[in-house]
Amino acid sequence: MELPVYNLAGEVVGQAELADSVFGVPMNEGLVHQAVVRYQANQRVGTANTLRRGEVRGGGKNPWKQKGTGRARIGSTRAPHWRGGGVVFGPHPREYRQELPGKMRRLALRCALSARAREAGIRLIEGFGFEAPQTKQAAAMIGAFGGEGHTLFITPELDRNVYLSARNLPTASTTYVGQLNIYEVVRHQTLIMPIEAARRLEQKLAPAAKSKESPDEA
Repeated sequence: MELPVYNLAGEVVGQAELADSVFGVPMNEGLVHQAVVRYQANQRVGTANTLRRGEVRGGGKNPWKQKGTGRARIGSTRAPHWRGGGVVFGPHPREYRQELPGKMRRLALRCALSARAREAGIRLIEGFGFEAPQTKQAAAMIGAFGGEGHTLFITPELDRNVYLSARNLPTASTTYVGQLNIYEVVRHQTLIMPIEAARRLEQKLAPAAKSKESPDEA
């Protein structure tokens, strides 16, 4: 996989060859979908709660006597069909977390990055060059690359200047290689990263070589 390298003005200044094992992987939609659903499920707090009829305050006394009124008997005003009563089958605190093997998570991320590379959604640059936080410079960079939709700035490591420069832009987000996840890659249409960040992604996501004594090859 060979991608052009741009300067901050959006001009092509060279070419960079990226590893096909990370940026040239065939798409596996089922795995990518599973990884995205897992990520979103793991973000849920799961603290929603409703009160059952036994937990609602009051209702300890019958609203009227059992017989002689001609009305249906009722034992508590906290029954579910009464206003202010308990909730039937309502949500209660629970754990939504899903597990997915690390090998599958890394493969899903490689599939998503490869799809963005094939769609020309990855913009490799020489470097961000933010000496100080400047939102105007970040907006100009997005305009220079013709970013449509949402843009993600990926830095090799945590860069406070890049984060502060892009945080006020409604269609821009920032992250670094150590925190990059499948949801961010799928949600953003344009990924802007320096060559150093791409090399670190190659090191982080490169599939492990199979041993000759591996049982899979036996």
